[in-house]
Amino acid sequence: MATITKRQGKHGTTYKVQIRLKGYPAETATFDRLSDARTWAAQTETAIKAGKHFGVAKRRTLHELAEKYEQAVADSLKSFEARRGHLAYWRQAFGSSALADVSPALIAEHRDRLTKRTTERGTVSLATVNRYIATLSALFTFAVKELQWVEANPVERVRKFGESPGRVRYLSDQERAALLTACRESRNPYLYPAVVLALSTGARQAEITTLRWQQVDFARRTIVLREGETKNGAGRVLPLTGEALDLLRDLAKVRDIRDDRVFPVASTTRAFNSIKGAWDGAVKRAGISDFRWHDLRHTAASYLTMAGIGSMEVAKVLGHKTLQMTARYSHLSPERTVELGDVLTKRLGLTSKKDSAA
Repeated sequence: MATITKRQGKHGTTYKVQIRLKGYPAETATFDRLSDARTWAAQTETAIKAGKHFGVAKRRTLHELAEKYEQAVADSLKSFEARRGHLAYWRQAFGSSALADVSPALIAEHRDRLTKRTTERGTVSLATVNRYIATLSALFTFAVKELQWVEANPVERVRKFGESPGRVRYLSDQERAALLTACRESRNPYLYPAVVLALSTGARQAEITTLRWQQVDFARRTIVLREGETKNGAGRVLPLTGEALDLLRDLAKVRDIRDDRVFPVASTTRAFNSIKGAWDGAVKRAGISDFRWHDLRHTAASYLTMAGIGSMEVAKVLGHKTLQMTARYSHLSPERTVELGDVLTKRLGLTSKKDSAA
């Protein structure tokens, strides 16, 4: 119910509107004209009843939104750890600001500031800036869909930077042989099986280091990654074949019944850190430069592409949500492109007469 109170002050007459509806926070506003007060009261009351009024955006801060978001997704979102740094930045930038005051122009200003930010690794890349923007967008999407604190996501009106296709570094045949030899000779018993599994499946680092025995199906020769256990949240199935299958079978025979991880580590360390030293040592002994653990995934994708496997199938194995991620490997299969062209021209009856004569 809306009430309008007439007030006489030093600067003239004003009209204060107060709307109180059961189950909704009170809304107030002040106007110089009675007609404006009545119009606002009628429109706002209708909007509140229809669930389309977002006056709450003026009372809630970005810090409050970030707190709600963390509570909701921290335990379920696989990539949340990577977002903590992004959230810290936006808290510092807009933490005390009302959500209604975080405008597209203000966001764009901080987007440009981020391009000049430096870290231990150097200047922040445009791709990284886009990740910061994506995290802020996730916050506002949460506010729109889950909390109904704001009506629209202001980040949707902010331009993102164009990104390069991405770094593709994969092992040559000689490098692959040298690396596997160095890993096999490592004193860490889990390094070689983990590397072989990464090469054989294209799985991400975290997907391997957090792998548990109940996900491994020896009968079907598969590894099941359920929803929430992958970077993008979508589940998928990994092939378990060849030497990777043999190595995991051997590990299963001597596994610790108190720890269901395939590659168990001490509880005081992060999963990958337990073999990080062994990995760095193996890469050094193999004489390989400019190669990271994630490049094992690039290697698997590159070999699949060069073997003539189509982009759709490569994307399915790697767990890419879009073909844009897989497209970075397309230049590795020109021969396959020509083969597909031959198939098409043959089906159309447009084969080369010169080739036929020869």
